[in-house]
Amino acid sequence: MRPRSESPSLDGPPVAEGFAPGARLGVLTAEPLGRVLDYRAPETGCRTGDFVEVPLGPRRVLGVVWGPGESDLDFARLRPVNRVLDAAPMRDEMRGFLERAADYTLTPLSAMLRLATRAPGLGDPPSMQKIYRRGPGTPDRMTPARTRVLDTLDAYGGLAFSLGELSAEAGVSTGVIKGLIPSAAVLEEDTPRDRPYPRLDPARPGVALADDQQQAAARLCAGVAAGGYGTTLLKGVTGSGKTEVYLEAVAECLRHGRQALVLLPEIALTAEFLARVEARFGARPAEWHSGVTMVERRRLWRMVGQGGAQLVVGARSALFLPFRDLGLIVVDEEHDSSYKQEEGVLYNARDMAVLRASLCSAQVVLASATPSLESWANAEAGKYARLDLTSRFGKAELPDMEALDMRAEDTAPGRWISPSLEQAVQDRLAAGRQSLLFLNRRGYAPVTVCRACGHMIACDQCDARMVEHRFLQRLVCHQCGETKPIPAACPSCKVEGKLAPVGPGVERLAEETQALFPEARVAVLSSDLFGSARALKAQIEAIASGQADIIIGTQLVAKGHNFPLLTLVGVIDADLGLQGSDLRAAERTFQLMRQVAGRAGRGAERGLALLQTFQPDHPVIRAILTGDEEGFWRAEAAERRAAGVPPYGRMAGIIISAPEAKPAFDLGTHLARNDAPLRRIGAQLYGPAPAPIARIRGRHRVRMLIKADKAAPLQSAIRAWLAPVKLPAQVRLAVDIDPQSFF
Repeated sequence: MRPRSESPSLDGPPVAEGFAPGARLGVLTAEPLGRVLDYRAPETGCRTGDFVEVPLGPRRVLGVVWGPGESDLDFARLRPVNRVLDAAPMRDEMRGFLERAADYTLTPLSAMLRLATRAPGLGDPPSMQKIYRRGPGTPDRMTPARTRVLDTLDAYGGLAFSLGELSAEAGVSTGVIKGLIPSAAVLEEDTPRDRPYPRLDPARPGVALADDQQQAAARLCAGVAAGGYGTTLLKGVTGSGKTEVYLEAVAECLRHGRQALVLLPEIALTAEFLARVEARFGARPAEWHSGVTMVERRRLWRMVGQGGAQLVVGARSALFLPFRDLGLIVVDEEHDSSYKQEEGVLYNARDMAVLRASLCSAQVVLASATPSLESWANAEAGKYARLDLTSRFGKAELPDMEALDMRAEDTAPGRWISPSLEQAVQDRLAAGRQSLLFLNRRGYAPVTVCRACGHMIACDQCDARMVEHRFLQRLVCHQCGETKPIPAACPSCKVEGKLAPVGPGVERLAEETQALFPEARVAVLSSDLFGSARALKAQIEAIASGQADIIIGTQLVAKGHNFPLLTLVGVIDADLGLQGSDLRAAERTFQLMRQVAGRAGRGAERGLALLQTFQPDHPVIRAILTGDEEGFWRAEAAERRAAGVPPYGRMAGIIISAPEAKPAFDLGTHLARNDAPLRRIGAQLYGPAPAPIARIRGRHRVRMLIKADKAAPLQSAIRAWLAPVKLPAQVRLAVDIDPQSFF
């Protein structure tokens, strides 16, 4: 890391190192060049951290002044910076965070900067613009095109659009939108392109907290008020009010004039959460996720750097926003695997949140009913503080949990709902209550097989079976997204009428449910059935308001949703996650089953969770039913410690891919034969071997796995090991530090 002129300050950006006009300086761009480039300072001069526009070949690109220039390039050949952008300079702690994150994940620093500048028009000067939002009026004449415009505006909850963005989103001409202005159905406003967000009021009273909630909130607030770094694991049973507790810490942070960030694992969670924040603070927070319009994305990026956004609620990438003074990061559902970015820059947002907070003297709250073993172990070791909420908030009680031994159930062939579960659902229907049937498998059937020749339909681009999606009338590859129509005849033997679905997905379960309960309103919650995140959020809101009797869902339903009328959860295949050799299989199954069971009984009535299983005596199933979470974590920790695997050892995955298998294997074999840097730190290297899914998107994949002691300098050893390697044409190599997936 380059030396800095001053450490971060709570009073605003530090006094950065200045560069006189014409001075040599280093600029980092988001282009994949792998190094800082030298330029001459502009006539106005500039400072370390300034966002600048620089020439790169024939183009002009965005960059950040990273420090003094350090190359040996002749000064006369240096090109000048075009201009300094009108944006808050990147703070010292943010540059340090990007450097540390790049070092840890072995990612080029330019790729990290790309994550930190993902907003349009950052180089544009301040200006006025016309924006369009939903108005109170109703047009005297409706057309399908006008309906699409109004539906789009309603779906985005009052957010503003540019004319072009609204036109593209609704699929209409700009004239259709302008035709809605005279009736005030659409409002056209002149507004500053970048304007501060409404102020949140931390003095507004929150909901009355129970004693254990008050104690936990007081502990969190004390940490925030102290102003230093610290991480706290907030562990509370489902429905215990963890959100209300950490919102008190958010209020304390705002009272001290600092900014807060709340990370959520799933965009579908934001609607309910935003409503709770608005009720608590009197205004909506800023949002950052894939469902946010580009107008709002640019506005938020600029406002967060100027202090014009107090609280941001977002997905994992919100961690890379240029906060002016970040005082609190909350990682809700911290155990959720979606916090791990699996493509491009491979990072875990939970771990990066802790790193970022340590560099800007902020507090971190990791909230979960079923924490990751990594966080549990850090709390056990004293690295994290721990707060427990052991009972549900208000009058709600934890659900009862029972196993349904499928060996004793007389379930008809081709059916997956047992008689006992069927009767339980029938009882809820008679009582006017909701039931949830959970199956963690999208689509209609995972395999389509020919009963004449045994051929199973596979993806043309991947070594994976195609999943039948009957609602879409397509076969879909869940690896690359390729789709094809469901054929009438077998592609192999050409015999018609012999293709049969094998195994259940949520669509097939919905078909069975509708046949068993023809009068029931059935809703299917699966991410692939909704054209947009907004449509998915609308369905969740409809279910919460009682517009469905039976919910069929994948793991999407386990992520923090609150359905007050839901009193029964039926898990169709509780054994599904116990298959395979994933070192986290037991942990993930335990978390998922406990989380989905926690959807039941969150209102006034006690809930019931029924787990259909062929292994009722399996240790994980027993732990789920008994609720002995600490016993489960201790047993799981002991196994991991004995094996020397995370969190008691270190691992890194190497993924080599190429259009043909041989070049990938050749590179893997070369690396395996030249592993001296790894052996010097006592690391073990496994592979090369074909990845479990050996071909994705037409590229053959070879995996290697590195295992090392907890204290081993793994990154520096891998860097030395890979440094001499020159990748052949068409061959790619990715390093995954702390892998979550081994496929």
